Amino acid sequence: MNRIPQPMMEKIEELQVIYADFEVRTAPYRETAACEPGCAFCCRGPGAVDITTLEGLVILDRLGRMAKGGRQRIEKAVAKERRLREKEDHGDCPFLQKNNRCSIYDQRPFACRRLYSLEKCSADQSPVLHRQVMEMAAETLSRLQRLDDTGYSGNLTFVLHMLEAPAFLTTYLAGGFEPERVVAYGKTHRIVINRSVA
Repeated sequence: MNRIPQPMMEKIEELQVIYADFEVRTAPYRETAACEPGCAFCCRGPGAVDITTLEGLVILDRLGRMAKGGRQRIEKAVAKERRLREKEDHGDCPFLQKNNRCSIYDQRPFACRRLYSLEKCSADQSPVLHRQVMEMAAETLSRLQRLDDTGYSGNLTFVLHMLEAPAFLTTYLAGGFEPERVVAYGKTHRIVINRSVA
């Protein structure tokens, strides 16, 4: 991947600040969460993990630092999940390991960070969250989209695919904003322009 320029690194630092702020503000609500390492209910099935392009950049950087074998396994899983999503189907999160742990947990996107449940999840029990946390999550998502003002939001696999296109990545890293170049892909893959929603 291209070297990340300083202005984009500053955005990534602010991204971490926004994540930390959400964690602190929601900590009292999460004290009684039923979630535990390895439960992975939210990582399976029909749930959509939407990310911003800035979060996608962080994930690609993380992948670039992985050992070749692990990186290739994840890249294949991401491509497979993208093909399934394009057919309106789905599988498990491509970052979920066989031990039900996340292979990018330290760099997981906000869509994953905001999830927890007061009840143990199952096929018959969806995640149960506090209304206040859902409101804080909506506010935080708006902050993330405003921060990524030259970027987009959408399904994890679709945004990563956009970032893998050299012309798109070069423009994005330079702070460029050319939505007309992604409009066709955006319409067919439900990609949102952050400036239009934040």
